[in-house]
Amino acid sequence: MTDLTQPGEFTLEYATSPESTAIVSLRDTYGLFIGGAWVEPRSGAHFPTINPATEEELASVAEAGAEDVDLAVTAARQAWESSWRDLPGRERAKYLYRIARLLQERSREFAVLETLDGGKPIKESRDVDLPLAAAHFFHYAGWADKLDYAFAGRRGRPLGVAGQVIPWNFPMLMASWKLAPALATGNTVVLKPAETTPLTALLLAEVLQDAELPPGVVNIITGAGATGSALVGHPGIDKVAFTGSTGVGKRIQTELAGTGKRLTLELGGKAANIVFEDAALDQAVEGIVNGIWFNQGHVCCAGSRLLVQESVADLVLDRLRTRLDTLRVGDPLDKNTDVGAINSQKQLEKIRELVASGEDEGAEIYQPDCVLPDKGFFHAPTIFTGVSQSHRIAREEIFGPVLSVLTFRTPDEAVEKANNTPYGLSAGVWTEKGSRILWMAERLRAGVVWANTFNQFDPASPFGGYKESGFGREGGRHGLAPYLQLEGVA
Repeated sequence: MTDLTQPGEFTLEYATSPESTAIVSLRDTYGLFIGGAWVEPRSGAHFPTINPATEEELASVAEAGAEDVDLAVTAARQAWESSWRDLPGRERAKYLYRIARLLQERSREFAVLETLDGGKPIKESRDVDLPLAAAHFFHYAGWADKLDYAFAGRRGRPLGVAGQVIPWNFPMLMASWKLAPALATGNTVVLKPAETTPLTALLLAEVLQDAELPPGVVNIITGAGATGSALVGHPGIDKVAFTGSTGVGKRIQTELAGTGKRLTLELGGKAANIVFEDAALDQAVEGIVNGIWFNQGHVCCAGSRLLVQESVADLVLDRLRTRLDTLRVGDPLDKNTDVGAINSQKQLEKIRELVASGEDEGAEIYQPDCVLPDKGFFHAPTIFTGVSQSHRIAREEIFGPVLSVLTFRTPDEAVEKANNTPYGLSAGVWTEKGSRILWMAERLRAGVVWANTFNQFDPASPFGGYKESGFGREGGRHGLAPYLQLEGVA
């Protein structure tokens, strides 16, 4: 408690505000969701999924082998051929609307489970992930009966069975990004969540049952890299959608070359967040914080490179350090927490290794004076200054709460530095001049360019990258095309 009776300075302390976990009922063991039912894995294998904030095991989850993958693909094919592909769009839309409403009704349960399994702050799971997940199902439910009018002069037919592999940073949101357009366009799906965050996808299977989705339309199999590889390489898959690392994306593209399978990839990023001298600096500082420390930096489009104009660099960094000191790191279930747990020990080790490389290469590190929990995988929010383009921390995707700061003098220099990366997923521009925003956006090689904001998403807006950030778009009308064979209308 704060003592207000003593003279001099005093500090205010937060009281903890933990979210109850009573709303979540976990099973000891989870099977696979195939053909509308829970089945035990033919492989006989299981693996633990843990809470990264406490290192405690949450549940044992089935590990699908090649035979299990084959069963799931067969179930999806049968569902597609027997009913789903021929179901009128207005009827498919009813199922998507049901799923969206059920997600809203059970949003608190999903949010708590997302935080338990993934480590992200509950306020982000509650206020961002789940509302957006439901919104994507609502959005694509609206498209399901309008596909004949989505692409001028062309009509589309569903491809067949989609194999979808999603990452661990936004499990529910990525599931909705993948499932909603696939179902709206008449495809069936085999979905594989990440091995470190499978639980919300398995809970989603219960929602699909409650929505009375026909058996086999969506199948959910769990496992690690071998499971994903078996799914991607299965001959019964017509379309692969992958979100994850650039390295894995390259291997998938190589494997699918010449097979005729459709492919979309949403991969890594090293986004530039560019602040000009005429920007509203307090607003920009908040955008910088949201750009890199949201979800512990586990964001493919995170603004991990700050490019700030030299004339205001010192002022911006002073305000940014002051703001960094206010961030609360700790228990993700505490509603006061700003930075939660790193998703896994493996990811924490990667972040530490890259941070060490930054120090070794001469960059200056700043971290707030925060006490990290004794248990769990935590890393302090970090700023590096004195960074050059050659530093690893300026070139490689860290995927953690680490910001690299560079400076520039002219808009041309800002564009050159921003584009000097193999990635091209997103960028941010902070300036009061609308003409400068348009000038920058035209020249930045990024799939998404935010102006005086960052990390803003809407289901009606397409998202995707260039270069090693992948190809294809998710969201909006553009997100329908990867799941359709478009044909000209006579």
